[in-house]
Amino acid sequence: MISEGRRLLVTAKYHGVYFFTRKKEPAGKKKLVDADPSLLCKFVVDGTGKRIGESVSVDKDVLIIKAGTLFLGVPLKHVEAGEKTLVVKGLIDFSKAYEMGEKWRKESYREMNNHERPERNR
Repeated sequence: MISEGRRLLVTAKYHGVYFFTRKKEPAGKKKLVDADPSLLCKFVVDGTGKRIGESVSVDKDVLIIKAGTLFLGVPLKHVEAGEKTLVVKGLIDFSKAYEMGEKWRKESYREMNNHERPERNR
């Protein structure tokens, strides 16, 4: 005797129909929103139009800005996309922005310091 659920599965397989179930997300776990690629490689300005730097990455919900030799992190909820630039709304807490940018740099950014050519095998 075949159970009802197994009969449905066998019948579905025979007809070429497959059923898949998605794993449920654990409660409290946030879904990451895919970053919009149009946010990258744009100049970032503050509300007065003063240039802050250039956007280089998006880490979860934080925009990473390269400002000279520093990296700054600004939450995406404070960033508005313009036609050619990104505008940071409100005042920027530079100490907090520097902390977020430095955290990203330590985790993700790797400088290439070794510029010597490898020795050739003779």
